[in-house]
Amino acid sequence: MHDVTARNRAEAALVAEKERIQVTLESIGDGVITTDANSRINYLNPTAEAMTGWLLAAARGKALPDVLQIINESTREPVADPLAPCLTGSSAVRSTNPTVLISRHGAEYSIEISAAPIRDANNQVLGAVLVFHDVSEQRRLQCEIAHQAQHDALTGLVNRREFERRLQRVIETVQTQNSEHALCYLDLDQFKLVNDTCGHASGDALLQQLAVLFEKNIRRRDTLARLGGDEFGLLLEHCSLDRALQIANTLRQTVEGFRFCWNGQHFRIGVSIGLVPITIANSSAASVLQTADSACYVAKDGGRNRIHIYREHDVELARRHGEMQWVARIQQALEENRFQLYAQPIVPLKATLSGGIHCELLLRLVENDGKISPPGAFMPAAERYNLAVAIDRWVVTQALRWLAAHPALLDRITLCTINLSGHSIGDRFFHAYVLRQFDDTGLPAKKICFEITETAAVANLADATRFMEALKTRGCCFSLDDFGSGLSSFAYLKALPVNFLKIDGLFVKDIVDDPIDLAMVRSINEIGHLLGKKTIAEYIENDAILDKLRGLGIDYGQGYGLGQPQPLSALLATVSRPANSIKTGADTHFI
Repeated sequence: MHDVTARNRAEAALVAEKERIQVTLESIGDGVITTDANSRINYLNPTAEAMTGWLLAAARGKALPDVLQIINESTREPVADPLAPCLTGSSAVRSTNPTVLISRHGAEYSIEISAAPIRDANNQVLGAVLVFHDVSEQRRLQCEIAHQAQHDALTGLVNRREFERRLQRVIETVQTQNSEHALCYLDLDQFKLVNDTCGHASGDALLQQLAVLFEKNIRRRDTLARLGGDEFGLLLEHCSLDRALQIANTLRQTVEGFRFCWNGQHFRIGVSIGLVPITIANSSAASVLQTADSACYVAKDGGRNRIHIYREHDVELARRHGEMQWVARIQQALEENRFQLYAQPIVPLKATLSGGIHCELLLRLVENDGKISPPGAFMPAAERYNLAVAIDRWVVTQALRWLAAHPALLDRITLCTINLSGHSIGDRFFHAYVLRQFDDTGLPAKKICFEITETAAVANLADATRFMEALKTRGCCFSLDDFGSGLSSFAYLKALPVNFLKIDGLFVKDIVDDPIDLAMVRSINEIGHLLGKKTIAEYIENDAILDKLRGLGIDYGQGYGLGQPQPLSALLATVSRPANSIKTGADTHFI
């Protein structure tokens, strides 16, 4: 009797334990499947039923692969029975490959799988248990993060980092394989006009539309990337240079024929393209991109909306690389204060004009070896690489402080001219900076004349006018340099509040022998006088030119025939000279 009671209690305990296990299996979120030693199903929990699409009643007795259909996530190839190792006596296993479960109804789940053998008291394998976990959301987020790390958020194109990685892979391939590849660097023309006219939202929309257009006109194997701003890169793998040129020209023509519309406004844009073959000579993605970027800007310099193909011994590209090398030298010169100011006299050609000191300040850069470089050597690079404003700030600061520190000389100066770049004219912060320098130094503004080129004034007409008017109220004068070089010089002259017209030296230097140049100088002088402007002729190299200019009634002259640029210390020497010793039109040197 006692044995029966004990046996009943044991059986009841077993039933209770089985029920607890059953409840546990049915309540957990993972799919659970158990099989016999032949990999035939004898149990599925509710999660496994839901994910496989098989009810336990229908699945019981079926082979596991008939119910659990799984494939490799990357290759989409069927995955081997994960229970096989367990049923042959191995220990628990865990799948490390990304796996997808395809349900009976076609739904797909990204899963992680683990399996273990079921053994009896004698360690014999009775079957196996397989547990799988739904990681679809986790993998979706991982894929999204990976995609964001490799793609541009605005256009959906490959980003610069991923583009450089792919480019480097191609470069490494070229070192061992005889294959042809090419790289295109694309920079939009007139993009800034759209952005400035209609705002950044319009610029974003334009970039998105062009990205779609570009993708439609390249091969499936090509890699198109947004490298930043309005610049794109195109990696053409297994592509000859001739074929690459065809593709690049198709893109150029596509953009040329495209019309961008925004809030009723229509814009025509273009694209400049630098095309570079990828050869065994290329060592890194950075060097190839730099070459392509330079080729692109050669295309821009050539008139925009065109393609420049890099070739060995490329003269234009060599010039561009030379400019790029100037960038570090300019930055270093600014940091080490190695710029210097020189002065060149501007001489009155009429006896009725004041004989005080009228000069132009000219910039020089002192190289590490002591060599003096004129602005023509480094200013093109400074303007192209956005260093011109920093240089102009240095010039204005040094000039005003130096003049304020020498009051005796300042009394002798009638007017001191300072050159400004077009970049500074269009920079509102620079406008405020100049006004602040006058306030800080206390220098009389009437002593200063700012000189800007005709082309810079036309390119920034509204900003130039605003800048001139603000400083003219302080008493400053303005001179328009290289006048006559533009096609519509006289048309806009009325709008610019300038005091002096500096006649382009290209007209002046040949007036003795060229009647057309003589007529141009005469016309500029007469119209300038009608508009109340004084005229200055530059490039005066000899007395013959000087006599011609005096005969035309030009007001002032400047050139090596009247006085060469000299360090500012030459101006200080005039302080020791009596004021009445300065000769109008004849004091060709400061000392």
